[in-house]
Amino acid sequence: MTVTATAAGTAVRSGTVAGPWPVPEFTERLRAVTADRYHDRHPFNQRMHQGELTPAELRRWITNRFHYQRHIPVKDALILAKLDRPALRRPWLRRIRDHDGTAEGEGGIERWLRLGEAAGLPREQLWDSSRVLPGVRFAVEGYVTFCRLRPALDAVAASLTELSAPGLMRTRIAAFERHYPWIDPAGLAYFRTRVDQGARDGAEALTLVLDWARTREEQQRALAALAYKCEVLWALLDAVDRGETGGRDDAPDGGGP
Repeated sequence: MTVTATAAGTAVRSGTVAGPWPVPEFTERLRAVTADRYHDRHPFNQRMHQGELTPAELRRWITNRFHYQRHIPVKDALILAKLDRPALRRPWLRRIRDHDGTAEGEGGIERWLRLGEAAGLPREQLWDSSRVLPGVRFAVEGYVTFCRLRPALDAVAASLTELSAPGLMRTRIAAFERHYPWIDPAGLAYFRTRVDQGARDGAEALTLVLDWARTREEQQRALAALAYKCEVLWALLDAVDRGETGGRDDAPDGGGP
């Protein structure tokens, strides 16, 4: 084995593959992805949290984000099918229950529908997928397909955006309470619930990724999967920010604030 020096002074061993990063370093690399790329930095989210969105823009976001929300249990079911032990499946079953509920009128999807109602959007309008922007549809379908086709490590690593979700939810709650008083505070229940759920889900997924990614190649795959998920969320907001509705009106019948 020969050792050469690069211009930067780093030793390179020819014919070898770099070993895995130590767990603390790998963990920091994962967290750095969300710190740099999470959609809390997107201009649309920034304007939302600064109170600059019009009612029509906020309704457009609620409508299109619901298309993502309704597919969360779908992608989690696809991940569930990749897990070969009950101890691994139970947390993912709980994720599905968190969003679908265990009875009518429960769960995260129901809470998002109530957010829509608080903003003046009939729930039938939220379920109407013909109102979803093409860019949002493309982003969501891409993510669901990713979870269907990629190995469990990649699919679980993509969910690590949950590591940054609690902070975003706290910021969003404060912003809605301060800047959008025309929305019934009861409609913010989804955000309040996701503070704790997101922290729990992120911690569980991180434990799995740290356990499964034993080689440098596996660690790099996990980082790439997480970066891809950040791109999905960013692309969704790009579409909403442009507001290319194809002639459809974001506002519910009868107008509103």
